[in-house]
Amino acid sequence: MFSKKDTRDFRPLIDGVSMRPLAWEKNTLLCEFNLQKGFKIPAHQHPYEQTGHLISGKMNFRIDKTWQLAEPGDSWSIPENVEHEVEILENSIVFELFSPIRPDYLP
Repeated sequence: MFSKKDTRDFRPLIDGVSMRPLAWEKNTLLCEFNLQKGFKIPAHQHPYEQTGHLISGKMNFRIDKTWQLAEPGDSWSIPENVEHEVEILENSIVFELFSPIRPDYLP
């Protein structure tokens, strides 16, 4: 699959978080997230491996029991079914890859 820039709209997921799928195939899905300062992504887990990269902004990120300050250029990978949460410290842009694909994130 090839996807041109800005061909899909962002859609809200939870307060302060919007997402758009960028490209996908049978086993992976790449998404872009806009995260608004002052909001949180509550603790959760899911059956998807999640790998991300912070393009801009700043976040306090917990994976399992460990908190990390995420700044532009930082990356992470979260195994499936591991609890994680995020405190959004600045407006942020994140690219994340999910495997297997998340059907709920497809257009």
